Amino acid sequence: MKKFFAYLGFLLVIVFSLLYISKYDYILKGITKIYLKGHTTAYLSDYQAFSNHTVSASLNPQPWPIHESYNKANVPNELADYHKEKKTVAFLIFKNDSIFHEKYYEGYGLDSKSNSFSMVKSMVSAMLGKAIEEGYIKSLDQLVQDFIPELKGPYASQVTVGDLSSMASGLKWTEKYYSPFSVTSASYFVDDLNGLILDQPIDIMPAKAFNYKSGATQLLGLVIKNATKKSLSDYLTEKFWQPLGAEHDAVWQIDSDEKEMEKAYCCLASNARDFARFGKLYKDHGRWNGKQILDSTFIAKSLKPRFEESPEYGYGWWLNEFEGEKIFMMRGHLGQYVIVLPEKNLMVVRLGHLNDEINNVGFLKKDIFIYLKAALEMTQDVTQN
Repeated sequence: MKKFFAYLGFLLVIVFSLLYISKYDYILKGITKIYLKGHTTAYLSDYQAFSNHTVSASLNPQPWPIHESYNKANVPNELADYHKEKKTVAFLIFKNDSIFHEKYYEGYGLDSKSNSFSMVKSMVSAMLGKAIEEGYIKSLDQLVQDFIPELKGPYASQVTVGDLSSMASGLKWTEKYYSPFSVTSASYFVDDLNGLILDQPIDIMPAKAFNYKSGATQLLGLVIKNATKKSLSDYLTEKFWQPLGAEHDAVWQIDSDEKEMEKAYCCLASNARDFARFGKLYKDHGRWNGKQILDSTFIAKSLKPRFEESPEYGYGWWLNEFEGEKIFMMRGHLGQYVIVLPEKNLMVVRLGHLNDEINNVGFLKKDIFIYLKAALEMTQDVTQN
């Protein structure tokens, strides 16, 4: 037995040594920050294991109104069981811009921060819209190379900022979250995220088809940073977090203290109430408390499919229909959602540890279907009573 453990220890030393000198040295960070903590992928509180930039709470915080029927509706058994099964940590229903239902689980509460994962892609797209509005970027058709001249690949001179936002980039990228050897995993752990992203060429003709790639949003984040000459965290703070009245600081993971590039494709840690502000902003065509925060024409374009054959995506937002009505949503890894039913003036925010990766209802995953169905039942029940 002693010989076995000695051999195993020697083997581990060899493996770690090879990783350290290879292009996969970032896996060592993954082991210490993710895998040795009992996780097989990124998790809700992993922001605590990384360096972050702060997105500052509003100097004029605007608490959400509380609905007169707050938490009075009966929770359907199916929803209660599903919360347990999928380890929900926050579930909120907003009706007519007021909090109608609000429950937290597993020790989470109003002030708890939770990783947005890819929900932040919708925010980055909003930041693009603001940069266009302010003249830092001419339009969705401006070339990426105007801001990143070192972009490489046979089609690098053709890709536009709109191609990045609509996931039609042509970027070489493999969207795999659980393989430690994928570029997506590398982007989570490398110390120089810009270096990694600029090593990925534009090797497919852009603007031809929807192809979801986190690297496209990371590239878009670099465009916005170069165009505005501001960090993404500062620009988000100034143009959205402050005017939308966010009540809490958020933190945005960066690659390293030396490079300080935000992980634009993921990893803004905030709370359910503040995440919901972007849903309301887009529902209300860019207006917040009577003030135009984001151009309504940009929002209208964002919430329509760019490609007829891919009706599920616009510019930074997921699109679909539920019971004959249009919906749009922010979506993130493991089932982070801000779902908006504009015709019902209804929003659902769900944060948690697991989602449904197998059972789909059209483009809607089973979990989204369950959350929407329950929200409509609960609000209808109270209305009738």
